[in-house]
Amino acid sequence: MRAGRLIAIVLLMQNNGKMTSKVLAEKLEVSERTIIRDMESLSEAGVPVYAERGLHGGWVLSEGYRTNLTGMHVDELVSVIVASQAALLGDLGIAKHYDAAVQKLLAASPTEVSRSAAIARQKIHIDGAGWHQMQESVPFLSVVQEAVWEERALQLRYQREDGIAERIVQPLGLVAKRSVWYVVGLAGGEMRTYRIARLLGAVMLEERIQRPTDFDLASYWEESMGDFRQRLPKYPATVLVTEASLTKLSKERYVKVLESSPSEEPNWITAKVEFQTLASACEIILSCGSRIAAIEPAELREKVKDEAKAMNALYS
Repeated sequence: MRAGRLIAIVLLMQNNGKMTSKVLAEKLEVSERTIIRDMESLSEAGVPVYAERGLHGGWVLSEGYRTNLTGMHVDELVSVIVASQAALLGDLGIAKHYDAAVQKLLAASPTEVSRSAAIARQKIHIDGAGWHQMQESVPFLSVVQEAVWEERALQLRYQREDGIAERIVQPLGLVAKRSVWYVVGLAGGEMRTYRIARLLGAVMLEERIQRPTDFDLASYWEESMGDFRQRLPKYPATVLVTEASLTKLSKERYVKVLESSPSEEPNWITAKVEFQTLASACEIILSCGSRIAAIEPAELREKVKDEAKAMNALYS
């Protein structure tokens, strides 16, 4: 265990440069005192690590201390890093193993290769948690991708409710949510997200962009998705549902199962669910047929009953 931690410390410092005891302790889930003891052990073993004092101090490896892995091209390393799906790795319980493998690849690669790969992690984020499957035409994706990579400004045309708009955007990264692509960038001093399939035009400009030093694409995306979900309308309801239909319900777009418990009825489950609106709740419940029943609120029960009567009348 300790030997693995010592290797992890060296790899982290090779890839990130100067690091404090606090940051290392947080990443490796140990105490700062343990980190200090580990640094002493590394020094005794001949690893050229030393401490810089002062306000911006930290632990540093001597310049040039690095193991090179020949034959690994930057595009190959980027493909390995970008191909990860954090949600799936988390489900399998191997997310930490993936991060450790990436650190080793970066540390063992030549300096220029590892630097380019690290930049790629900040410019492309794959969000595997889906809303729903869909295929979209993205004719401007290549232009947007090139602008992100070259750090050049983009002139975008897109459709708004009040007509066609144009904006100059400083693109900071691409996000793929399943098969839907978005570009994140600064426009008018504000961070904005544009769905690439909805663009009417995209032109890469000569102007170079200034990337904010504190911007992290994955963190921004998760935060913006959290804000988006919070702004969605909420319609709470209680339903009686079969186990199979409860699983289906939990996968519905913008539906949240808050809690569930076995019902007095055999093979049925009582669940508290958060829909968006009365209309969407009714539509989703009807789509499950006789495998779900609305319990509360009363207006939802009545709406489902009225729709069911209307459907019955059509078939009779």
